[in-house]
Amino acid sequence: MNFKKLWARIKRHPLSKVGPGMVTGVADDDPSGIVTYSQAGAQFGLNMLWTMPVAYPLQSAIQVLCAQMGRVTGQGLAANIKTSFSPIIAFFLVLSLLVANILNIAADIAAMGEVAQLVTGINWHVMTSIFVFISLGLQVFMPYHRYVFYLKWLTLSLLTYAGVLFTVHVPWKDVLWSTFIPTLSLNAESAAMVVGILGTTISPYLFFWQASQEVEDMRIGRKKPLLSENRAVGQWEIRRIRWDTWGGMCYSNVAAYFIILATAVTLNAAGIRDITTAEHAAEALRPVAGDLAYLLFALGILGVGLIAVPVLAGSAAYALSDLLGWQSSLEHTVMQDKKFYFVIAVSVMGALIIQFSPINPMKALFWSAVINGVVAVPLMVAILILARRHSVMGPYKANRLNLGLGWFATALMAAASLFMLLG
Repeated sequence: MNFKKLWARIKRHPLSKVGPGMVTGVADDDPSGIVTYSQAGAQFGLNMLWTMPVAYPLQSAIQVLCAQMGRVTGQGLAANIKTSFSPIIAFFLVLSLLVANILNIAADIAAMGEVAQLVTGINWHVMTSIFVFISLGLQVFMPYHRYVFYLKWLTLSLLTYAGVLFTVHVPWKDVLWSTFIPTLSLNAESAAMVVGILGTTISPYLFFWQASQEVEDMRIGRKKPLLSENRAVGQWEIRRIRWDTWGGMCYSNVAAYFIILATAVTLNAAGIRDITTAEHAAEALRPVAGDLAYLLFALGILGVGLIAVPVLAGSAAYALSDLLGWQSSLEHTVMQDKKFYFVIAVSVMGALIIQFSPINPMKALFWSAVINGVVAVPLMVAILILARRHSVMGPYKANRLNLGLGWFATALMAAASLFMLLG
């Protein structure tokens, strides 16, 4: 088969024609997520597998509500919050997102620098700086939808963790038992891990990103908000959003489940309980990849990192733009949208700070996930209130299933956060 035919097949592949839900799901497994799931498997063995089947419907429900809000109203999440709540509440929620996103970006890029050092031997401080400017350059000089087409194929390397399960002994009876009937240890340590897992899975930046991307798709396709469309179009769009979102979140959660399981049967079984370096995290792939473990791990981290960092920075810029009334877009050039790209630049350049601090990059990734878990709670309350308001959603108000799942997710994350802080 010649190259042109192969390339044509790749472009026709379903992965090449994904919507905001699938891209959001891919970005969800960012370096922070990979390390958090790896730490969960290393520290707790099989006892954290239950979090993925629990998180999947909860995450999907919240993301569906965010996507529907963007498509129905034609506005991003922050714009809807601004018009429905007091300015103080809107400012507090957006400020919380900005802080969490900058910390997450810093941790993600620092980790990318560390894993790149494993492969190249170049000092991780240097590699971190390189990735800062690569990521910023891509966002500034190339529309996101163009380069994400290439980068999302790198996320398939995450499925290498599934290959581990065919090369080592897996106690499948214990796996099934721990997945559906877990043994829970109620203490601050396990609560922090649950908050971290839920925070990196049900992440605030994903709420803003998917809503804004639905608005972007509307602008590109010159579509009207569903409140201005007939019901037939509206019902078709709502079905599309549901399939796209549940599919994207499924990929994200299946990959996360394999990471927890693979690290549980390798690192935990070998007595490695704490991941302090990229080398520890990569060690889980050694059974299937041998000496290529580091290369595959680095490929996965770099691929998802280069996808996730623009999502993190972009969601922050979209949120602030909505709050301040800027008409902004990642499809605009820097000259067309200077303020929007200034927010992105500040967010990404903030990543340089962490490499000069004494904070361990792997630990920073985990604690950024915990911070996301805490910040997500008030945002989810606002989303659920908006999703049920007729003044916002019209005839497309959230159904009872999505609302029920959303409120359960909020209560679970709030309870885990309180237990972590008070335990």
